[in-house]
Amino acid sequence: MKGIAIKVVVTAAIMALLVFGTDVPDLWIKAFHIIAVISWMAGLFYLPRLFVYHTEAGARTPQSETFKVMEEKLLRVIINPAMIATWMTGLWIGWSMYGLMAGWLHAKLLLVVLLSGYHGFLSASRKRFARDENTKSSKYWRMMNEVPTVLMIIIVILVVVKPF
Repeated sequence: MKGIAIKVVVTAAIMALLVFGTDVPDLWIKAFHIIAVISWMAGLFYLPRLFVYHTEAGARTPQSETFKVMEEKLLRVIINPAMIATWMTGLWIGWSMYGLMAGWLHAKLLLVVLLSGYHGFLSASRKRFARDENTKSSKYWRMMNEVPTVLMIIIVILVVVKPF
């Protein structure tokens, strides 16, 4: 049952590509993109929150061991596949609809690269938690939890308003 929703979405996307080839309706790709983005963002919001609780539980406690499992599964089963699906569908949309030439799209891609870097930072942090090497406070992780919110707000404004 691990990651069944992600597997269903990826399977459906692959089947759509096989059935429709390069004529996959743009609305289906947009729908898969929105699903992937929502899943990715949910994970990016939840993982730092788990880090807050993990930090407060302390290292080498039964709660810490539970958080380690939760953090690893969240990354492996939800966040990583959702990021990959976001990039794949987003590049498809950008290429097919805008030829990757719109100014607002360049700005959005830069912000998505930053969001991907934040994702990598969280992944590396999870590994430190797994080794009981976290040196950051719960306050730090609360503040880090705001990073994806700020990036998401700017990205949504760029996509909807298309200011340039």
